[in-house]
Amino acid sequence: MGAQWSQFFPPKSQFTEADVPSLDGKVFLITGGASGIGYELAKMLFRKRACVYIAGRSEANALKAIKEIESTMPADAPVGRLEFLHLELDDLESIKASVETFKARESRLHVLWNNAGVSRPPAGSVSKQGTELQLATNCLGPFLLTQLLLPLLQETASSEAATSTGTGPDSGVGFARVVWTSSQAVELSAPQGGLIMSELRSPPADATRCYLNSKAGNIFLASELARRHGPSHNILSVATNPGAASTNLFRHTPSVRYLAWPLLHKPELAALTQLYAGLSGDVTIETNGCYIIPWGRISSSLRGDLVEATKTPEDGGSGRASEFWDFCVEMTSKYQ
Repeated sequence: MGAQWSQFFPPKSQFTEADVPSLDGKVFLITGGASGIGYELAKMLFRKRACVYIAGRSEANALKAIKEIESTMPADAPVGRLEFLHLELDDLESIKASVETFKARESRLHVLWNNAGVSRPPAGSVSKQGTELQLATNCLGPFLLTQLLLPLLQETASSEAATSTGTGPDSGVGFARVVWTSSQAVELSAPQGGLIMSELRSPPADATRCYLNSKAGNIFLASELARRHGPSHNILSVATNPGAASTNLFRHTPSVRYLAWPLLHKPELAALTQLYAGLSGDVTIETNGCYIIPWGRISSSLRGDLVEATKTPEDGGSGRASEFWDFCVEMTSKYQ
């Protein structure tokens, strides 16, 4: 229980914005960057002179966030660039067009933060394709987005490797990264093995269970992307529990926000977890596929059955993560 307690009340972060050098010339994409954790992350990257795309459904909300972030800096301060990218994660048919728009504007992508998510929406909520909304928004949409951006991430990694040396944010080897946002709730409440595959096609009425399935799925997608594409293409893929923060994730469950208030932290603290996941030199090919906990630590105590699920049967695991990956391929292949 001590490992869980340290996630509720994490020690002071050892990796902050001050540890990040200039990111001039780097291109980042954050889903759900118009509010909460993603907003605070975008603010940090902007201050470090990065080009940051805030991807989401609402252009008005994104432009409002961009204006607010820009207004926090002096007019003559060296800063980056903030852009909006229209993206609807609950509509698989639209995601390819969003990716094509991005690729028409940028020739590189250094880090993709799959940060956006939905938690416990009204009963019966489904995606445009009729899939349970949390599975669609938290897993299938980000999976398809990542698959479509993977060639660009790979090209960026190769380009950086050819021109950079060292470790950390300026490292070429493995610089291109994908960050998948999970939740501590998986370790606390997910079923044995993380999720039950049959529930993906016949989701239970319990919205909390569906949320847990989607967040376990994020851990599985992170580990599988690392296993399948990391060694051959220098792609780093990690999952995070960014930390319990007071954000719009609770918009459908205000009572939960009220009850959990003593455990909730400021979003800017949780953004440090995401910053670490995307830029820390601790994340390497050797630690690829790891699980990162608040406020920027590689976990050495992920629940045992979840670790087993991320391993293939050949490596002594259950292969559940691989099964889930294959399910996501099946559900998204017609939209690639």
